[in-house]
Amino acid sequence: MLAAFSLTWNGLASAAPVAGSVARDGPALLGIPVDFILFALTLLGVALFHRHTLYVALTGLTVVLSYKFLFVGFRHGPGFSGFISHMGHEWVILTNLFLLLVGFAVLSRHFERSQVPAVLPKFLPDDWKGAFVLLVMIFVLSSFLDNIAAAIIGGTVAAAVFKQKVHIGYLAAIVAASNAGGSGSVVGDTTTTMMWIDGVSPFDVFQAYVGASLALVICGIPAALQQQRYSPIRKDPPRGVRIDWGRVFIVALILFAAIVANIVVNVKFADISDRFPFIGSAVWLAILIAIPLRKPDWKVVPNAIKGSIFLLSLILCASLMPVEKLPAASWHTALGLGFVSAVFDNIPLTALALHQGGYDWDYLAYAVGFGGSMIWFGSSAGVALSNMYPEAKSVGAWLTQGWHVTVAYIIGFVALLLVLGWHPNAPHKSSSAPFHAVVKVGKI
Repeated sequence: MLAAFSLTWNGLASAAPVAGSVARDGPALLGIPVDFILFALTLLGVALFHRHTLYVALTGLTVVLSYKFLFVGFRHGPGFSGFISHMGHEWVILTNLFLLLVGFAVLSRHFERSQVPAVLPKFLPDDWKGAFVLLVMIFVLSSFLDNIAAAIIGGTVAAAVFKQKVHIGYLAAIVAASNAGGSGSVVGDTTTTMMWIDGVSPFDVFQAYVGASLALVICGIPAALQQQRYSPIRKDPPRGVRIDWGRVFIVALILFAAIVANIVVNVKFADISDRFPFIGSAVWLAILIAIPLRKPDWKVVPNAIKGSIFLLSLILCASLMPVEKLPAASWHTALGLGFVSAVFDNIPLTALALHQGGYDWDYLAYAVGFGGSMIWFGSSAGVALSNMYPEAKSVGAWLTQGWHVTVAYIIGFVALLLVLGWHPNAPHKSSSAPFHAVVKVGKI
């Protein structure tokens, strides 16, 4: 484990503390600071104990905090005062993400109950191209829905049109399509939403579609052929299904509120954007305003809260890491992060990269988004879909039958290099600055 982590952060070295940093240099093992080792063990625990991820994440956070309290202190000072100062800078991004994650779960349920997913099968061709078009639909859905919801919708439609017989290679492609669609949209994936909140331009994230679109084709066609041979498509939709346009309007309203709030805050009120969770609050204001039109399905909220606490625990852990000791941001590092995200959760990896800065953000969005598709537990969408199809919970079967996902990831990344080139953004914050401090910059 330690050797793998050492290779992941190729060139990891003990750098001098950043000016203004008051945290002491802690001990290291094999050249890796103990902070990172504790974090890596937490992520490994999440990967191994899928039924207890919340408890693993909270335990890891407790261990990391204890280590900081007892030995090295925090970036803003030692002991309790240092922790309070740290949280004074972090609470806005954590609260924003919590409100958005739970709010998007409500949004996704509105979309499911709108009956739009039920009418999708009638637009599918009859042969292998129908399986491929379904992947394209999942890709498009994930661009404005959470990728978990897009994967679940895709899995539900697949069960209907393939007579409950879905090939594992095609399941891998469903996850890949949902992650690819979310990788270029700031409202399509938690990682890209984090980038957006943190000040990364939506246009920078959008360029990830250069690689993601090609990756969809590279893995989608072989997967569609696999599925057609395994169980041919039956595309007849249920009779009497009618779209609930009221719920469609609510979905659009919530997305509009999130986008407008982010634009207004970052353009008009950038100086106070770190003082209040404006974007998450706007989403919930839209949800509450729409209640007289259609009542939300509040039953999804408890699970969404539980999942959000899990993710935020990992993000808080990531904010405590000494990112000045990470290898320099480069396309090599971004490529490696994609492979790492197939094993470890991509949320904290994104948090670390944002805190470090200096990436070409479209590469990072693509890598941590699509890269998690290479193994079933590498993304939340994969875990959610595997809960629907337990036979997919086999790393060996996923890698051998879903081989096209790994090939697609590499080809998509190469396409980004060839088409866009590597143009890293200047770090939009210093490593001694607050975890979410935003300074708008362009490409250099």
